[in-house]
Amino acid sequence: MNYNGLFAKLYLDEDIHKRVASALRIRGFDVVSAHEIENKGISDQQQLDYAISQKRSLVSFNIGDYVKIHKEYIILSKKHYGIIISEQLPIGELVNRLLELLNKFTADELEDNLWWL
Repeated sequence: MNYNGLFAKLYLDEDIHKRVASALRIRGFDVVSAHEIENKGISDQQQLDYAISQKRSLVSFNIGDYVKIHKEYIILSKKHYGIIISEQLPIGELVNRLLELLNKFTADELEDNLWWL
C-alpha cells in the first residue's frame, strides 16, 4: 500500500463523482471529494485554495478554468500541489487513468504542474 508519503493526496472537485474517491481509497490512496466535505457550489479558485490548504492535488473536468488559473499561478510564481484535468470520462476509466498517474509520478513531481489525463 501507499504508506511511504511519496504518493500524492488528491482532492476531487464537485465535477468528479464521489465514487471515484471511494475507488481510489480502496486501493490505498488518500483522496477527499468535495461532495464529502460539503464544498459544493464554491468557485474554482476556492476549490483550488482548499486543495492547497490540505496539500492535495486537485482533480477536475473543468479544463478551461483550471488551465487559466494554472497560467496565472505561473505568472505570479504561486505554488500549488498539482492540477489534474480531464475531459469527462466514465468512472472506471477515470479511476484507471488516475491510478496510472499516481503510480508513475510522486507528489513532488505533480507539484506546480498541470496534468492531463
